[in-house]
Amino acid sequence: QETGLPVHFDVETGENVAWKSPLPGRGASGPIVVGDRVFVTASSGPRQDRLHVLCFEATTGECRWHRQLWGTGSTVCNPFGAVAAPTPASDGERVFAFFSSNDLAGFDLDGNLQWFRGLSYESPATRNDVGMASSPLVVGDVVVVQMENQGAPYAAGIDRRTGKTVWQIERTYGSMWTSPTLLPGGTTDKDLVLFQGRDVVSAHNPHTGAVVWSFSAPCHSTSSVAADEKHVYLQAQGLNAIRPNPETGTAALVWR
Repeated sequence: QETGLPVHFDVETGENVAWKSPLPGRGASGPIVVGDRVFVTASSGPRQDRLHVLCFEATTGECRWHRQLWGTGSTVCNPFGAVAAPTPASDGERVFAFFSSNDLAGFDLDGNLQWFRGLSYESPATRNDVGMASSPLVVGDVVVVQMENQGAPYAAGIDRRTGKTVWQIERTYGSMWTSPTLLPGGTTDKDLVLFQGRDVVSAHNPHTGAVVWSFSAPCHSTSSVAADEKHVYLQAQGLNAIRPNPETGTAALVWR
């Protein structure tokens, strides 16, 4: 029902472009908006090991702050991607920047570093040969990260305030570039986190990492699941709608 929306824009001429701001490096990640601020990540340098987190004014494009970190893990990635491939996340009070090097940093909205974790520095085998891309997910008090790879795959819940590990679980071997997804439970205490592996999608308690239910399927390696309160929609040799049953720990195929 909106009217007067632009049907064409041109970043070179400025047609229907409110603002444009340069970035210090490559960023395959998506921007996120928190209130009147836009947060973006990028990576630069010959080895792509200089990591950038930037905050822009949403209405004017003015850069409010720019923070830089050194990557502590592997920065090897395919040229079509970037070390800044994962999209950041926020709890409304902080922004959590994650990178292909498995470096995870928590900043407040004014750019003050709250904590930093070099997850691949702690586990050097947790990497793959073309780069990681899974984005973090904030659920309650934890930042959920999924690091599926050929080396030492695991997922973890990181305390959003302190950066300390709340839980950690092993994952199946094999590279995946999907991101953890929220499965709404109607109330926050019933919300679950969905992880997509090579041959199974599973729902986990975001506070403990424990499996609540799982569904076996040859899952897509890059396309993350989508979910509402009734169904989970999964790319697995076609589009599949499944209905979970947490009481039995299973999920049933509704249609494909």
